[in-house]
Amino acid sequence: MELGAFSVSLSVKDLTASRRFYEALGFQQVAGVAEEGWLILRNGDSVIGLFQGMFTGNMLTFNPGWSGGGEPLDDFTDIRAMQARLRANGIEPESGVEGDSTGPACMTLVDPDGNRVFVDQHVPAPSQD
Repeated sequence: MELGAFSVSLSVKDLTASRRFYEALGFQQVAGVAEEGWLILRNGDSVIGLFQGMFTGNMLTFNPGWSGGGEPLDDFTDIRAMQARLRANGIEPESGVEGDSTGPACMTLVDPDGNRVFVDQHVPAPSQD
């Protein structure tokens, strides 16, 4: 199962202060809208998302269908197939995807230690030629 691009999503209290801090560490903004309360920053292969007022706690984030550089992939494991595999292994998403849906979708999982995992697919499912 290919999970796609990986990043850490941080719930921040002050987006401007957090942006300055991570920019001082060498991160640069590659996406996001500060007025909407979110920014995506990159430093080499390391990617973090800063989110103010959007969720509680920090999360591991995976983006099926995206490369580490944020480019769409032609071949990847669709989020619906991931969810089916998780359920077959006894793992029920906290919030899941409608099985018969198509296109972009997301689901949230919680690991045995209470860590949140967000799977956010921005691209349509790969073709099944």
